[in-house]
Amino acid sequence: MTPARQAALEALLAIDRDDAFTALALDEALEAAPLEARDRALATELVYGVTRYRNTLDWMLGQVSHRPLEDTPPAVRNALRMAAYQLFYLTRVPAAAAVHQAVELAGRAGHRGTGAFVNGVLRQLQRRRENLPWPRREEDLVGYLSLAHAHPRWLVERWVRRFGAEEAEALLRANNSPAPTVLRANRLRCDVPGLIGRLAEESVAARRGRLAPEAVVLEAGASLGRLSAYRDGWFQPQDEGAMLVAPVVGPAPGQRLIDACAAPGGKATHLAELMDDQGQVVAVDVRPFRVNLVRQAARRLGLRSVRAVLGDARRLAEEYAGRADGVLVDAPCSGLGVLRRRPDAKWRKRESDIAGLADLQLEILLGAGACVRAGGTLVYSTCTTEPEENQAVVERFLAAAPGFRLADPGPRLPPPLRAEAARHGGLVQLYPHRHGTDGVFVARLEKVEHQL
Repeated sequence: MTPARQAALEALLAIDRDDAFTALALDEALEAAPLEARDRALATELVYGVTRYRNTLDWMLGQVSHRPLEDTPPAVRNALRMAAYQLFYLTRVPAAAAVHQAVELAGRAGHRGTGAFVNGVLRQLQRRRENLPWPRREEDLVGYLSLAHAHPRWLVERWVRRFGAEEAEALLRANNSPAPTVLRANRLRCDVPGLIGRLAEESVAARRGRLAPEAVVLEAGASLGRLSAYRDGWFQPQDEGAMLVAPVVGPAPGQRLIDACAAPGGKATHLAELMDDQGQVVAVDVRPFRVNLVRQAARRLGLRSVRAVLGDARRLAEEYAGRADGVLVDAPCSGLGVLRRRPDAKWRKRESDIAGLADLQLEILLGAGACVRAGGTLVYSTCTTEPEENQAVVERFLAAAPGFRLADPGPRLPPPLRAEAARHGGLVQLYPHRHGTDGVFVARLEKVEHQL
């Protein structure tokens, strides 16, 4: 049994059984079993591939198994998924090797007869791979797209209704493409060419990003925590879309800014860098361990202006009413804009979650908005693509808080996005299939100085 497949199985068990995030589960599994670069790549491919295509793999296995997959032990279930993924999506892996390794993995975790069960299911899947009863696109478009591109049916239905079949399929396909590793150069310690040069010294190839001025995109994956450039605070991992949020706040040296939902600290530290680390960024989160993540990020990046505190964004006005030059609300959301990074989220979310999240987002926005001084700025952002959590929340907020008005973020956006923001009334919505970024929403609101 290869160590790569054993590590992948451990990560998949954590995701399936313990609701762990894909990236964290994989990192822990790789740390527990140090692997050579080739084995790390295989383990990563298996974990992300199986998680991305989980519903499709389960459907295929269900066509050839006499036992419902959900009734099998988690280790057996995930060994079957790994083998099915290799048989259908990793054609460079010999089929015999994929089946043999699955039998070994399942046998270790199962009981007498488990190996024979796994072997029989996978042999049957091999025999029937060309004549599985796939839904026909012209007869069941949603069912076809759901299995062809491995997304839950409710989400496919929603996006087909909103975008049409062709664009919905482009978004589904983009979500199944590996997200690039993007770094934000810490402008207080280096510039983009300097960071690219230092990464090259550590045998990591990189290029300048396309949208954000501080963005550096790696040409291939790397273990970031092992790089001296990371330890020395030269960069922060962050998607290009997320890098566009902090500048919209308009940070300037000497200001007091609040990041109301700050963990793990990417945007709070970006605000501090844009302020030249002069002033104060109050970085708030509701959980102690998440507050500590912000502190760790600020410390590594050498930022002294970030003050990470425990608190509920809905009640920030109890201490900060009218005291902030700018407030950023990067609200908790469905995360449907980051499925290429967090494929596990596809299988945890329900359409019914969206309405409850929108209500929470409005509560947070109202609470945090009360902290903005007259003439100050309130920026609302999410990492979702859904209008109920984005445009609709802004509309509800403006109806409930007449002291605010929607403001044009254009001058603070990179040129390619300025005209697009203007066409949409100042609201910015990025999509993986259109912009090559995570699905990020941004709105800039200003508190009027005087009301009649």
